Amino acid sequence: MQETRQNRIAREIQKELSLIFQQQTRAMRGVMVSVTKTRISPDLSVCTAYLSIFPSARGEELLGNIQKNASQIRYELGTRMKNQLRIIPELRFHIDDSLDYIAHIDELLGK
Repeated sequence: MQETRQNRIAREIQKELSLIFQQQTRAMRGVMVSVTKTRISPDLSVCTAYLSIFPSARGEELLGNIQKNASQIRYELGTRMKNQLRIIPELRFHIDDSLDYIAHIDELLGK
């Protein structure tokens, strides 16, 4: 169970990561990356971000690119949050496939 401070920091990181991805994907037409959930460790050293990628067919490719550029994204996050956090957490990214799962269930129920 996350504490109140962890929740506040996770929400703030989620907001800033969303803005970073919005800026970066603006140049790529037809691609949208949104941060659906963030979780931060109790010692605030590791942040796990769950990403929803549209179109989902390019999800693995885009996730690979994001993971390669994780240090650059962490640097950008650090410049945005330098007055709020002493140490910027290590970023780990995962695909949030809950929307694909919901669509699959709807498809099965429709049959």
